[in-house]
Amino acid sequence: MSRYNARATEKKWQKTWEQAKSFVTDEDRSRPKYYVLEMFPYPSGRIHLGHVRNYTMGDVVARYRRAQGFNVLHPMGWDAFGMPAENAAFENNTHPATWTYQNIDHMRSQLKDLGFAFDWEREFATCDPNYYQHEQAMFLDFLETGLVYRKESWVNWDPVDMTVLANEQVIDGRGWRSGALVERRKLSQWFLKITDYADELLASLDDLPRWPQKVRLMQENWIGRSEGLRLFFDLKDAPAGQDRLEVYTTRPDTLFGASFCAIAADHPLSLKLAENDPALAAFIAECRKTGTSEEALERAEKKGYRLPVKAVHPFDDTWDLPVLVANFVLMDYGTGAIFGCPAHDQRDLDFARKYDLPVLPVVVPEGMDAASFTVGTEAFVDDGRIANSRFLDGLTIDAAKAEVAARAEAGDFGARTVNFRLRDWGVSRQRYWGCPIPVIHCPSCGIVPVPKDQLPVKLPDDVTFDKPGNPLDHHPTWKHVACPTCGEPARRETDTFDTFIDSSWYFARFCSPKSAAPFDREAADYWLPVDQYIGGVEHAILHLLYSRFFTRAMKEVDLVGLSEPFDGLFTQGMVCHETYRGPAGEYLFPDQVEHDDTGAARLKGTDTPVTIGRSEKMSKSKKNVVDPTDIIETYGADTARWFVLSDSPPERDLEWTSQGIEGAWRFTQRLWRLVTTLAPQAGAAGSTIPAEFGTEALALRRATHKTVAAVTRAVEEFHFNRAVALVHEFANTLGGIKAEGTVAADFAFAIREALEAVVLVINPMMPHLAEELWSELGHQKLVAETLWPKADPSLLSDDTATIAVQVQGKLRDTITVPKDMDKAELEALALGLEKVQRALDGKPVKKVIVVPNRIVNVVA
Repeated sequence: MSRYNARATEKKWQKTWEQAKSFVTDEDRSRPKYYVLEMFPYPSGRIHLGHVRNYTMGDVVARYRRAQGFNVLHPMGWDAFGMPAENAAFENNTHPATWTYQNIDHMRSQLKDLGFAFDWEREFATCDPNYYQHEQAMFLDFLETGLVYRKESWVNWDPVDMTVLANEQVIDGRGWRSGALVERRKLSQWFLKITDYADELLASLDDLPRWPQKVRLMQENWIGRSEGLRLFFDLKDAPAGQDRLEVYTTRPDTLFGASFCAIAADHPLSLKLAENDPALAAFIAECRKTGTSEEALERAEKKGYRLPVKAVHPFDDTWDLPVLVANFVLMDYGTGAIFGCPAHDQRDLDFARKYDLPVLPVVVPEGMDAASFTVGTEAFVDDGRIANSRFLDGLTIDAAKAEVAARAEAGDFGARTVNFRLRDWGVSRQRYWGCPIPVIHCPSCGIVPVPKDQLPVKLPDDVTFDKPGNPLDHHPTWKHVACPTCGEPARRETDTFDTFIDSSWYFARFCSPKSAAPFDREAADYWLPVDQYIGGVEHAILHLLYSRFFTRAMKEVDLVGLSEPFDGLFTQGMVCHETYRGPAGEYLFPDQVEHDDTGAARLKGTDTPVTIGRSEKMSKSKKNVVDPTDIIETYGADTARWFVLSDSPPERDLEWTSQGIEGAWRFTQRLWRLVTTLAPQAGAAGSTIPAEFGTEALALRRATHKTVAAVTRAVEEFHFNRAVALVHEFANTLGGIKAEGTVAADFAFAIREALEAVVLVINPMMPHLAEELWSELGHQKLVAETLWPKADPSLLSDDTATIAVQVQGKLRDTITVPKDMDKAELEALALGLEKVQRALDGKPVKKVIVVPNRIVNVVA
């Protein structure tokens, strides 16, 4: 081919890899293992360029490690449960399973078109009963071990998706999928005891050096370990049995700055007083319209309701503090009660100003007079000395904390304690398209686990979505069942699992996806942990933290022998594209827009101007998406892969441009021409290395081995854009080779070595082109089965130096000479150059300045 035909070539090699089972893996213990995994996709219908970038990075790692001799596991599956399928079923009058599996078929075809080196024999979807039956069995194991419990609790309720959300799924006070404002409801829910592992999950972050620091920090902050004090305030005028209020504080040093106590709307004291106070009951109902996440509380306007009770200061029984119900205090955080010190907490300060409560500074900057220090609109939260605090005055913050704690414990009205921001994981969801929770509710026996020999508890196929809420609740027969213990009529649990359970152990199932158990222990011991995990930083809290917990839970029931699932983690940036709006402000797809020579945009085929907006993450809502299938059909999969690797560091966002993809396509054509043009001058494949090399051949060999070493280092360090740049540089070297007809044996060998090296190092990035060029170079063995080239250390250091020769400070020529050449010889060589003689034009030489290995400057 004079031009590289990507469409024909890529299909050919994809079929060859499939027939040869090139990427099918088993537990070959004669080789070191390497498990590469990208976060598996939700089958939404079509892959997007974010998928292309994510999976291309994983594919580079998988192919590179395979070429290094590792036994590589690189699987693919589908995170297939979730609300979008139910929404699509409702909108399109189809079953969620039908919609899901149609999408899987289409997306699988797209991924195969990109030539990813997946072991497709390990593929599964989490909505398959053969997968989720093991999830149900593990849940029963966890229930028996005490890692699962059920309780009535306040939850985040998504009024559009009609389901519960974990705190981590509430973003800016809204549901993470629907975008609806989240409300607070009280429901009976199933919980996993992730808090049992809070200390371990936190401490073990230090054992993950191959995770990004930002992800570890995000998890550390989310777990939120704090050392503080439980304090008790006696109450006046409180209902019987409510005469003491327990608070948790991390700032006992500010106790003498307290101006109020605040309790949650659902605190027992609030609820008791609301029985005879309609206004309080109405305020409590209003509080429940906000979610339970800290983020939702911070964003909400701070509101309070003053109660007819007083709290007595622990260190002064003549000092009464007002008690208010506050919408920013939750029962599930700490004790459901706080004391407010407005001078040193911004939220407390805003609340105090709104309700005209005192603001007394009790921490002042070093060296400042306490009498003159005031707090205005901003709380003072920096370090300083204690003031206005009686026996604490003059102490440091830490010393004051210790003193208050000691006196509180001695007086039996407080105790030091450790608290965590992390809360147990509520896993109940009120929807159909999810894994059924395998328990039965019996009027006589209570909660009864479904016997394991009756698993899986399958979803009924004949459901309808014509009523709001959970279709399983509306099903006429599915939920009615005999109790496994007493045989009396009972009811199945109609809640299904949070889909994050599905993705919290799938990496282990890939080790042995056909196993009759969740996974074969021997296979899991061989493959786990995942050596390199790749996915978006947006999963730092949800998926990654849950997976770390779930692995520990599996270890607790002796399914695995390790605690950490992912040894290495890489978080890639997003793919972005500029946005376009039409005359009415409507968003336009990029293929509806064309640009003129000035860069201005208009509707394609018209003179109607288009407004160009800023570049943002590709999203269907803003229509700034490019279909990967169109790119593959126009330019080829390798071109798409090359571009997503080349344009920016992989951890940063990638700007998608038509100029960029066209440039990548031109380079594939150039590389094809370079290799096929030089191939006739190359030595025979497998030819013996010559005993000696001339200057030209040696220079080419040095360039080849330096490129191999540099690309190897770049791939190892995830600097894929650097690897691309290095190949571009080496292509320039190849383009400078002047070889016609028969060439000397040493140079022919060097050309062969250079061509084979460039083909082997592009293989992880452009595998189809690499296979075609490898075949053109006369090889029968696949590149996919060929080892990575090794750089010869002796060729990585130069024995020569390229010297700039100047006359009167102006560059006239360059010469390549042995390093550290004698100055007299170098002078003579420089003065004999034709370009130097022309520049001198007969003028006498006054002196010659030599900078060793760098410059010769002739002064006339």
